[in-house]
Amino acid sequence: MASRLLALCFDANDPAGLARFWSGVLGWETADDPTGGATLLPADDTGFRVRFVPARERKSGPNRMHLDLTSGSLEDQRRTVATSLRLGARHIDIGQRPEERHVVLADPEGNEFCVIEPDNGFLADCGFIGAIACDGSQEVGYFWSRALEWPLVWDQDQETAIRSPHGGPKITWGGPPLMPRTGARHRLHFDLAPPPGGDQQAEADRLVSLGATRLDGGGPGRAVLADPDGHEFCLRAPARHEAS
Repeated sequence: MASRLLALCFDANDPAGLARFWSGVLGWETADDPTGGATLLPADDTGFRVRFVPARERKSGPNRMHLDLTSGSLEDQRRTVATSLRLGARHIDIGQRPEERHVVLADPEGNEFCVIEPDNGFLADCGFIGAIACDGSQEVGYFWSRALEWPLVWDQDQETAIRSPHGGPKITWGGPPLMPRTGARHRLHFDLAPPPGGDQQAEADRLVSLGATRLDGGGPGRAVLADPDGHEFCLRAPARHEAS
């Protein structure tokens, strides 16, 4: 068995405030968080939490991960955009073309996200969070497929995507060229846990054998690694309330 994806984590200058924003957009409830930040619990089959981790560094450039939110109709898309704006989002221009039908927004701390047009076939059965869209290489898509044991559902023109066998969002990588790194670390990262009953050190060794690199900055029960593109992630033993 492989690592489990516990959470998508945001570095946040105001974790409680950012959690309130995303709770309002996603319709998810909050829960206690071991870091002193905030956690949102999925209200659907997403399969992972969203965590907001206290951070001092301000956002200084485009994130290499963002959420793609789906729409069932044009009215549904307009409603999601209106709700997001009311809660503190803003429209941003990242070079999208006029003919593109998705809407690009930023949350109150500048984290980009997209509200996808209806009838998008690629995300048709993925739920409200359709995808975690990542800037990344084909190699890193292969790495994460092996790390999580999620099958590849797209592998074409150096673009890759994986999805849990249990459903939920896709994780996608757009292929080269990769965006330059900004900031001391990436503001969004994955939190993983070993498989139930698994050993954390043994799982870290397995991830390294697949192409990960160990980094400094971990602590008791928490190892920090980087995937083959240099994007940090954490491997930690789950808290008791996350064990199921």
